[in-house]
Amino acid sequence: MAFTRRNRFKDGFSNGPKRALLLALISVSAVLALTLILKQRIKLGSAPPSSSIKSGEDYILLQLDPSFKPALPKQNDLSLSLEERNRLPPRNTDLFPSLAKDHIKIVLYVHNRPKYLDIVVRTLSKVDGISETLLIVSHDGYFREMDNIIQGIRFCQVKQIFAPYSPHLFPDSFPGMSPGDCRDKDNPVEKNCQGNTDQYGNHRSPKIVSLKHHWWWMMNTVWDGLPETRNFNGHILFIEEDHFILPNAYRNLQLLVELKPRKCPECYAVNLAPSDVKSRGEGWASLIAEKMGNIGYAFNRTVWRKIHMKAKEFCNFDEYNWDITMWSTVYPSFGKPVYSLRGSRASAVHFGKCGLHQGQGAASACIDDGELKFAVEETDRVCNINADWSVHFFSKQSGYKAGFKGWGGWGDERDRRLCLSFAYIYHLHRSNQ
Repeated sequence: MAFTRRNRFKDGFSNGPKRALLLALISVSAVLALTLILKQRIKLGSAPPSSSIKSGEDYILLQLDPSFKPALPKQNDLSLSLEERNRLPPRNTDLFPSLAKDHIKIVLYVHNRPKYLDIVVRTLSKVDGISETLLIVSHDGYFREMDNIIQGIRFCQVKQIFAPYSPHLFPDSFPGMSPGDCRDKDNPVEKNCQGNTDQYGNHRSPKIVSLKHHWWWMMNTVWDGLPETRNFNGHILFIEEDHFILPNAYRNLQLLVELKPRKCPECYAVNLAPSDVKSRGEGWASLIAEKMGNIGYAFNRTVWRKIHMKAKEFCNFDEYNWDITMWSTVYPSFGKPVYSLRGSRASAVHFGKCGLHQGQGAASACIDDGELKFAVEETDRVCNINADWSVHFFSKQSGYKAGFKGWGGWGDERDRRLCLSFAYIYHLHRSNQ
């Protein structure tokens, strides 16, 4: 039958040019039809936030600007060596040869506060269920003491990744400080220097811009770059080096993820702590739905795709904090409130009052007695969320919202282009310069 059809096709269109034209029209029609189908499938409102979707290159390519060419800085030896380490498989597979079927992966992103990190690692070691999952530690650059602490982990599978384009790795060139860069409020004409100012007239600071660069690189790498996670559609938990993790955090997390589709289908994520970093929770017999906080938050690939679609908004907003950028421009662009589901008692607590680049030495650790402030009670050791609880919504909340213009620090076009390049590198060929 197939042979007969091929002959009839050939006989009817034996003229070469006509046949070529027909084949071209058929191909174009097929591509247009497929594009329309894919667009319909990935419309923002086509699936609730709680569902999962597969990561397909067809989805990504429809969102990318074909005219944009990713441009990554020329790497030095340290950057290249760290990128090689990123390809290493997880450690401790001899101790924990397999992951639990319903595990939730954990990403701990760190900078250079070893005193803080030591506390977090110790709290993680006491978390019920930690041995069932994979812990990914994302480093902003390379600091030996931070590396040594993670190398000592033996309580679960662990994989380290290092941001290869962190400003901390480039002392004499972008994304670090280049010799010809303007500083502070320098006048480019008078100083004969380069760089764009932010909305307040300030030139870039590598230590400041590293915050947003690291978070965005990490998100793109975890969801779309690592073999351990790029095909993972479940929830991933994100924590930082100044988050005290209570023993019941993982079990509470699992239950929240299970309850979210039924209890709060409009929720995009789950949280281990209130959005108010000073709060330990209300202690009510109910679940809480509020805006997504930045302490112990977890979401799935569906939500990541929605965030990834807003790469331009994220990268062009003049604000050096990733979380304020999300609250002020990305989340509001979703068209409806971005709720996160949590328990009424925190399972993760922000500790210390140091800034990100303070407290790096033992003498100036600035922890405020860290873990001594957080007494671990019996209710913090076991899952303390009831599946029968109803959900209390906080519809009106304070904090950063749409319309906030940003604190600045993110006005240089080079930072914006590097940021946007991170959204492309795992989907298009790299373009180094």
